[in-house]
Amino acid sequence: MSKFKDVRELPLEQLEIGKAQVRVRDVGRDIDELAASINKVGLLEPIVVCEVGADKYEIITGQRRFLAHQRLKAKTILSAILKDRVDETAAKILSVTENLVRRDLNSRDLIDVCTELYRKYGTVRAVAEETGLPQNKVSQYVKYDRLAPALKGLVDDNQVSMTAALKAQTAAEQLGEVDDAELVEMAKEMTSMSGAQQSRVIEQLAESPASSIDKVLEDAKSGRKVTQIVVTLTARVHASLQQAARDDGTNQDAEAGQLIEEALIQRGLLDG
Repeated sequence: MSKFKDVRELPLEQLEIGKAQVRVRDVGRDIDELAASINKVGLLEPIVVCEVGADKYEIITGQRRFLAHQRLKAKTILSAILKDRVDETAAKILSVTENLVRRDLNSRDLIDVCTELYRKYGTVRAVAEETGLPQNKVSQYVKYDRLAPALKGLVDDNQVSMTAALKAQTAAEQLGEVDDAELVEMAKEMTSMSGAQQSRVIEQLAESPASSIDKVLEDAKSGRKVTQIVVTLTARVHASLQQAARDDGTNQDAEAGQLIEEALIQRGLLDG
């Protein structure tokens, strides 16, 4: 990856937002608050740019900080200038990595960049290594394209998680045809379920396709045929599990069950 050759104030008029910016949704959200913070304490982290011409620079990371400076009618902004110009793929990787650290990426932005990088590199592992995302998350994001339009809309609006949407799609496939209303309701119900409960929905519909969807969902939530186990974790592993659960908006028991299930599927010991 390119190194920096200089860090200095650059005139805003010499800067343009790069096309490879990963964050393309909710870009303007809370800009006033960010501008107020910068106005009070200053810019704590420079934006990253690369030179694209005489006195012209492309913003690789930091577009919201740039927009906040525009809002403040500032003349310049502190910028870290890359030694070499980067291609669009490298720029996207820089952008997604920086946004992951700052934790302000919309899930649909992650889906877009992972899908694009997957098409370039061809494997989930390569995308995970380039972006620093967990392989199981990359695997989910690149499956977005196979979701039904109704489910894509729910994911885009952050109404359901990618995991729940994929599990709902798989469950619906056991029934042959499911109308959009039933599919949406199933995804919403499955979002609040643990990984084991979501799998139970799929299993029961596969075993009895004629079953009522409402009854199957209720049976899964009631905890039938779910076995509870006790495991001993090191403090480091436990902290990582808690962080994974926070990232997925679930509890650590549900997250542990989901991770175990994904590991068993990857090893070929459980059907996906």
